[in-house]
Amino acid sequence: MAVRALRGATQVDADDRQQILDRSAELVSAVLERNELVSDDIISIWFTATQDLTAEFPAYAARLLGLTDVPLMCATEMAVPGALPRVLRLLAHVDTPKARSELRHVYLHGARALRTDLPR
Repeated sequence: MAVRALRGATQVDADDRQQILDRSAELVSAVLERNELVSDDIISIWFTATQDLTAEFPAYAARLLGLTDVPLMCATEMAVPGALPRVLRLLAHVDTPKARSELRHVYLHGARALRTDLPR
């Protein structure tokens, strides 16, 4: 097994608690599904949110999915002029036998614009 890092992002339509929870859960689930991972494979997940998202912690959505024993952390994304607004990002560290080239990073909704080089 190797420790690998997976990236992902999604965009929400508004600073709305339920939408942050829903989109965060969708993102975490998609990262796990597309990479054939289960909760025991996750070492940790680091979430960031752009400064315009304050209604809820995205990590709380992961807890609601059952990731209760996985270390999670939330932080604010850098405020870069012209950056895409209302974006939730994650960096997940996982144990996997897959090569780095086999991993599938996940960008959903408006955040797809951040990584147009990746397959959907």
